[in-house]
Amino acid sequence: MPTSPPPQPRPRQGRDRRQERPRWPTRLVTAIWVLVLCAGGIGHAVVTRMETGIERVDPFKDMKNRPAGGHGRNILLVGTDGRDRITSGEKRKYRLGGAPCHCTDTIMIVHLSADRKRASIVSLPRDSYAEVPGHTDRSTGEHHEAHPVKINAAYAEGGPHLTVRTVEHMTKVKIDHYLELDFTSFMKTVDVLGGVEICTARPLRDRYTGLDLPAGTHRLNGGQALQYVRSRHIDGASDFGRMQRQQRFLAALIARATESRVLLNPVKFREVTSALLSSVRADKGFGTEEMLALGQAMRGFTPASSEFTSVPVAGINPPVRGIGSTVRWDEAKAKKLFQALRDDKPLASRLPERAGASLVDVPPRRIAVQVYNGTSVRGLGRRVDDALRSAGFRTTRTPGDAELDDVRRTIVMYDPRWDRSAKSLQAALPGCELRAVDGQGGLLKVMAGTDFKKVRPVRANDPYQGKPAAVTGDQVLCP
Repeated sequence: MPTSPPPQPRPRQGRDRRQERPRWPTRLVTAIWVLVLCAGGIGHAVVTRMETGIERVDPFKDMKNRPAGGHGRNILLVGTDGRDRITSGEKRKYRLGGAPCHCTDTIMIVHLSADRKRASIVSLPRDSYAEVPGHTDRSTGEHHEAHPVKINAAYAEGGPHLTVRTVEHMTKVKIDHYLELDFTSFMKTVDVLGGVEICTARPLRDRYTGLDLPAGTHRLNGGQALQYVRSRHIDGASDFGRMQRQQRFLAALIARATESRVLLNPVKFREVTSALLSSVRADKGFGTEEMLALGQAMRGFTPASSEFTSVPVAGINPPVRGIGSTVRWDEAKAKKLFQALRDDKPLASRLPERAGASLVDVPPRRIAVQVYNGTSVRGLGRRVDDALRSAGFRTTRTPGDAELDDVRRTIVMYDPRWDRSAKSLQAALPGCELRAVDGQGGLLKVMAGTDFKKVRPVRANDPYQGKPAAVTGDQVLCP
């Protein structure tokens, strides 16, 4: 075999530690989606009855010096750690022990475009460094000067009002509506919808939440779904990986609700709203007319109509006395993100469609490949190199010829430390043999054999390509 280009060592896939990400976004966006989708298919009188069951808050009272309004509507979604309505059996089964803290553990902005054709969902990391504005405690009357906190502490100090003020101060995005709920309704809603389908290219296990899913496609009930969106001890991606799973689950839930039209069934409608209204709080302005208008405009929504991202972060701040370590936003990128919300612009770029693609664990663009022709067929190495590159793999573009008799079966040689990459490459070369080579490094080598016919298209289980990017809902659904 001729000498190959020098290997290009790369960090082992999936080992990077990511910064803190919010813990419960799925149940929050579930609520807003279910409400507006229901409103689109059910009459005014029914929606009016539904509205009367929502507990009301006034987060905008006496607010001054607010950001200028942009195009579209912005809804602040806040999740609390309430678990007092979950049964003791469910707590044991789904590892939900401990007393509720009645604090905020998720803050998100949902932007509905002016043409009602797009929903942009931005997660604000719960440990983000923030400065709450000066305020007066509504219970004690005591005045507090502006001071630093983690952003999730704003709710504990001043409830919905201070939370909205803090978010507007940090983002310069005007909030039009406020929704708050705990995760009890999340479990019930998933069950009413008949479960939600998710898929994974590799096993997912987390001993803290009890999640244990083999590779493949699964339909999760409410409790299993809660385990799936809570898990953060699956791989080195930690909370970043958890956020991705939450977004993947939400996209699947939207697909379930819109494709099955289950929410247009009056009986199902009553079941879903009953599950939700037990734990929803909203501002007074989010009423019948608003829900009907949103629902009517969004009846044509699909998973591709939604997009997900989180505030870009630049690292961890040094510990602050009294509050500990906090997440530092990337100021330039965060400013650009929130400007896009104000300007009503899409956040996600479209990835090329790959019809019939197989689901793989490692994105092809993260896999370096050197191709060799192991046959006497002239030009086979170039053909394989071009096909793999078209499928997204980082080929060297300099295929070599092996001084061997015709190799019948295509071989993929890989360093055992890059076994996940090798399996992704194997999916693109069906029938090939995997051959471990200690010390080979991050460059995978393909010996094309006489059995080669074509490269099968593959699609990454991680559409984010290993980065905290913005993606659309259809990019994270099962193939």
